[in-house]
Amino acid sequence: MVRVFQSTIIDAPIDQVWAILRDFNGHDRWHPAIAFSEIEGDDPIDAVGSVRHFRLADGGELREQLLALSDKDRRLSYCLLEAPVPLMGYVASVRLKPVTDGNATFWEWRSEFNPPAHRRDELVKLVTEGIYQAGFAAVRTLLRGRSVGSPIDARPSQAVAAPAPSVSVPRVLPTVTPGQAATTRAIVVERYGGPEELQLREIGLPQPTPNEVQIRHTVIGVNFIDVYCRTGYFDLLQPPGVPGMEAAGVIEAVGSAVSGFSVGDRVAYACPPVGAYCERRNMVPDLLVQLSDDISDDIAAAGLLKGIAASFLLHDVHVVRPGEIVLIHAAAGGVGQLLVQWARYLGATVIATVSSDDKARIVERLGAHHVIVYSRENFAEAVMRLTGGAGADVAYDAVGNDTFGGSLAALGIRGHLVSFGQASGPVGNWDIGRFSSKSVTISRPNYAHYTDTPQKLAPQLNRFFAALRQGVIKVEPPRHYDLAAASEAHRDLESRQTTGALVLTV
Repeated sequence: MVRVFQSTIIDAPIDQVWAILRDFNGHDRWHPAIAFSEIEGDDPIDAVGSVRHFRLADGGELREQLLALSDKDRRLSYCLLEAPVPLMGYVASVRLKPVTDGNATFWEWRSEFNPPAHRRDELVKLVTEGIYQAGFAAVRTLLRGRSVGSPIDARPSQAVAAPAPSVSVPRVLPTVTPGQAATTRAIVVERYGGPEELQLREIGLPQPTPNEVQIRHTVIGVNFIDVYCRTGYFDLLQPPGVPGMEAAGVIEAVGSAVSGFSVGDRVAYACPPVGAYCERRNMVPDLLVQLSDDISDDIAAAGLLKGIAASFLLHDVHVVRPGEIVLIHAAAGGVGQLLVQWARYLGATVIATVSSDDKARIVERLGAHHVIVYSRENFAEAVMRLTGGAGADVAYDAVGNDTFGGSLAALGIRGHLVSFGQASGPVGNWDIGRFSSKSVTISRPNYAHYTDTPQKLAPQLNRFFAALRQGVIKVEPPRHYDLAAASEAHRDLESRQTTGALVLTV
């Protein structure tokens, strides 16, 4: 994932600059690269979700969608839908701030995207120079010589003249300042064990190193991998330690050697090292995700880890094809809900298993073709009945001991069992020779092996955010617990009585 950040000072009042930039269909009036632009469907120029279709001076055509616009904050964000160049996953934001000394405007323009490796430098230069710097120069020329309050050549604006925080000429990457809190509240696991081992403590919080940022968490994701860490099944946490691999929040301090991040940036992550169950923490920012305005902290903390997992499960571990029969266990859970929606979109016939009628109704609303309540019938036999004896092409199983054998029985010839969790316990020992009766393939993917570098993480993020924005999947509002109630959240998760995602709030 490439992140581009450019900023400049425009010698004009902020309201004049904002009146130009907030017109999502007005860039053909000032940017030299744009020959013509129109809003599709006659939507208003400031309507979130509106799409502008424009033509470049060289004949190329692009489509971009407005994701957010705030007159109060003088900020907007947008994403690229179609373009003649491979700026995959391109999301950009524009933000203005008044400069106190001189009645000028500070303008920042930032974006992130995933270019092909062999064209990285070319595309970074295109965005930096051909779009951002050229745009800065064009607006500066447009406004040069105009007096305060004079009209500008832009469409009528309904901008609200709300006060915004004043700044002197800003520093793009503020460094760490003294006086920050030396401690933070955190959930600590003193020894491996049950939910009662999750204890609220006050722990030390050093200043970030030059290569770190400090994050103030707002919402923290609760996942089954946290249970595995608490019990010692995974060795990601060494007691005494803080569990948690997923959270959203705000950057409060930036180390002197860090680039691409600023104080005040909204960020999220779903990666090691563990330590998310706390109010604040320091992290190396390599795998941090900068959040655009259309992604709330709740959705990021509830959906990022699960959405990334669903992405590689459906597109990498097993590539789901149209017409395949997909069996999904624990389909009302956080990952299960995303798998159901996404697999159906990919053209598969979705057979889902759940533990109750209430959960069945949830999964039916998500689009599952068939739902099996396994407390009432043998799911392997039901799958064979529903498929006329053909069996499933792939089974996604995060339950483990209770379903592993049945999943094998429910597969068709050359079926694929993807075992990615064991909520009911380890699957035990199996004779590999038994798998030859159907030429079964078994996978046990490790989340980190698909996400432990920016290069691996980028395509998963792009798929997940694109699926969210296009309505392919929906992350339901999570169930909230206070940070101090982390043990209660774990009990509820392990009881398998919950649906959707669980989060801790700080």
